[in-house]
Amino acid sequence: MKRLPQLTSLVAVVALSVSLAYWAMQLFKAPQRPINPPPVPVVQDASVEAGAALFGGQVSVAAAASNYQLKGVVAAANGRGSVAIISTDGKPSVALPAGAEVAPGVTVQEVQPRFVLLQEGGVTKRIELVADDKALALPASLPSPMPAPAPAPSLVPPPMPVENQQAPVTSAPAAPVTAVPAPVTR
Repeated sequence: MKRLPQLTSLVAVVALSVSLAYWAMQLFKAPQRPINPPPVPVVQDASVEAGAALFGGQVSVAAAASNYQLKGVVAAANGRGSVAIISTDGKPSVALPAGAEVAPGVTVQEVQPRFVLLQEGGVTKRIELVADDKALALPASLPSPMPAPAPAPSLVPPPMPVENQQAPVTSAPAAPVTAVPAPVTR
């Protein structure tokens, strides 16, 4: 009990110090600066076509109107010897290697598996491979699949009903039976 007045004095001094510190901070604080809100991030909508190539779909490319159509490509593994099959102004298709002249002033700059770069008057044009709807559709006259061959008849007789069962008859072992698979025709 002798220390109770000292403990009370200590608690009172701590409370007074906290109160003085609080009010000093309130009186001498700096004015609050205006805070700008964070910039709103620009969210771009993801298009379905952007992910189509990831899952094997065809990406539709908006290209400038051109009188050249890429009908096919024979691409070599090393890039040399690749040939582009190009149709100009609705004329019959012509196979052209890189460096060949398609029309006066128009040359094949590069041949890739899905596109060709043409150089016309110093301007490079990218011509995409034309998607052939006939090649994408399944042919109507697919051969019907072969029916499964009928199972070979069982050489073992079915079990007899319980009430008509007789004592088993033992006999000499039979010769092994080998099944010959039916020939597969396509």
